[in-house]
Amino acid sequence: MRRPFTVTFTALALSIAATAANAEWQPTKPIEIVVGFAAGGGTDIIARQIAAAAQPLFPVPLVIVNKPGAAGTIAAQQVARAAPDGHTLLVAGGSESTSVPAYRDVQYDPTKDFRPILRLTKNPQFFFVAANSPFKSITDIVAKAKENPGAVSHGSSGVGSLVHATATVFAKLAGVKFKHVPYQGGGPALQALLAGQIDFNVAASDEIRGQLDAGTIRLLAVASPERDPQYPDVPTLKELGYDFSAANMKGLVAPAGLSDEAYQYLHDRFRKAMDHEIWRDFATKGKFADGYLDGPAFQKEMVTLLETIRAAKD
Repeated sequence: MRRPFTVTFTALALSIAATAANAEWQPTKPIEIVVGFAAGGGTDIIARQIAAAAQPLFPVPLVIVNKPGAAGTIAAQQVARAAPDGHTLLVAGGSESTSVPAYRDVQYDPTKDFRPILRLTKNPQFFFVAANSPFKSITDIVAKAKENPGAVSHGSSGVGSLVHATATVFAKLAGVKFKHVPYQGGGPALQALLAGQIDFNVAASDEIRGQLDAGTIRLLAVASPERDPQYPDVPTLKELGYDFSAANMKGLVAPAGLSDEAYQYLHDRFRKAMDHEIWRDFATKGKFADGYLDGPAFQKEMVTLLETIRAAKD
């Protein structure tokens, strides 16, 4: 006589368990968004804008934590070792993910230790010279470098930076050697270019827009699959015979092991935040194209660029 009750109770228990298993993941404490650079820089600003746009969609605070140092690798190492519970994220996609690990050992594997959530921005790398430079095209630079190996110089924010790596990949494709002059940051490298101390530089458009508007520099080529809509007269490297693209990407990643439920929750809310007026206004003023990719596609882009840079370095 007690068998039906037992069966009913068992079915109810299984139903409750299934419902719990399928319940949407929810954050239970503040979510830290770790930035590997100082407050006020480009990466920090992107983090704060997306956090502001996304905050109404989260039941817990989104907190920006700056951990500057070693081109973003200190922050990446910290997040790689964090619990994969959805409460610690990293702004990734730049040098710490795509170039620095090709030049030196880091305490994390950029291809295995993170689960990307989504990409937010993609700013292609431009090759440029001072407005009064005798170089009128990339072809001029390559010709001079072939004529005098090591005579043509370029600056960067340091060995292993994405800027340095982009120039290195291009040099290998062109069969030339440039003289690399590292500086403490992109600002000093730009100042050196304007002072005539180096011949060309590489940078993302958002980093040089002020100089472009002032007419102090001239763009020669862009390392992207197609021309930038804002600079339609600037040819791509691919058009010029060098099939290579590189972009300074920014997106959010979590430690490897993040559950599918947590990934979907985080992805969907940050994706929705990209339609918020805070983010749209920021993108419009900064002249950012929509850089969205989901997690797997973002991972593929980062790994492809890292492998390309490693191959060129070797």
